[in-house]
Amino acid sequence: MSWFKRDDKKTQASDAEKTVKTEGLWQKCESCREIIWKKDLDNTNQVCPRCGAHFRLDARSRLQLLFDDGVFEEHDGELRSNDPLGFVAQKVYCDQLVAAEAATSMNEALISGAGTLDGRKVNICAMEPKFIGGSMGLVMGERITRAVERSIEFGAPLIVVSASGGARMQEGAISLMQMAKISSALMRLDEAHIPYISVLTDPTTGGVTASLAMLGDLNIAEPGALIGFAGPRVIEQTIRQKLPEGFQRSEFLLKHGMLDAVVPRGEMKAFISRALHFFCDK
Repeated sequence: MSWFKRDDKKTQASDAEKTVKTEGLWQKCESCREIIWKKDLDNTNQVCPRCGAHFRLDARSRLQLLFDDGVFEEHDGELRSNDPLGFVAQKVYCDQLVAAEAATSMNEALISGAGTLDGRKVNICAMEPKFIGGSMGLVMGERITRAVERSIEFGAPLIVVSASGGARMQEGAISLMQMAKISSALMRLDEAHIPYISVLTDPTTGGVTASLAMLGDLNIAEPGALIGFAGPRVIEQTIRQKLPEGFQRSEFLLKHGMLDAVVPRGEMKAFISRALHFFCDK
C-alpha cells in the first residue's frame, strides 16, 4: 500500500515552470568552460568576467559602444539585396535573406552610422555576423563605399568594424567586385589624407580580410579574434602540415607584424580616440 501519491500533472507543471524561468539565463564560455550569468556578460559588453574571452557582439551594440552616448544617425538603411543572380542551391537565397532579416531585425549584414566619438565627427560601419555569416555582398559594398564618400565630403575619419565570413557566394562575381570597389574608394580616402581605422573582430575571414580589413592606416583587433583568408583546416589539408598553436588568432598576427595592436573591447573606444588625435590633431 502506498502512503503517498504523487500528482504527476503538478510535478510536470512545476518542471515546466522551472524550465521557463531559467532557460536562456546562462551561457557557457568556450574558453574557460565556466557557466556565466548572462546579466554579467551584458555588464561587461559580452566579455567573460572570469577569463576575458570576447564573445561576439551584434552590429548595433558595437556602434552604441563606440559612438558618444550610443547615439548615431544611420545611413543607407533602405538599400537591400535584390538577389541579382536568382540564386538557388540547397536553400533559395531570397528565403535566406528573409530568414536573416527575421533573426536580426536588419536587412543587410552591415550598419553604417555617423556621429561623434569623444566629440570628434566620425563615420563607423559595423558588420553583423548573424546575418548570413556577416558575408559581403553588393549592398554591404555599396554602404561602405558611400560611407567612404561621406568621410571624404565632410572630412570625417572612417572606422570599419569587421566580423565576416568573406564574400557572399550567393551573389557570385558581384560580391567579389566589392573587394576592388571598396579598395579603390579607400585609396581616394587616403589621397584626401583622411584616416581610416580598421577593427578586426571574431571572425574576419575571406574576401573581407583580403581587402578592406587589412587596408587601414591602423589595423587593430580584439583579443582571440580569428583572422585570415582561408580557414586553418583548409590550409592544413593543402600544405599537409600541422599549423602552429594560435595560428590566425589576433595575438599570432600581432607577433608576426600583420596587426598594429590587439585591444580589449572595454578599451577600444579610448584607443581609437587617441589614435584619431594622433592622426588628425598634428
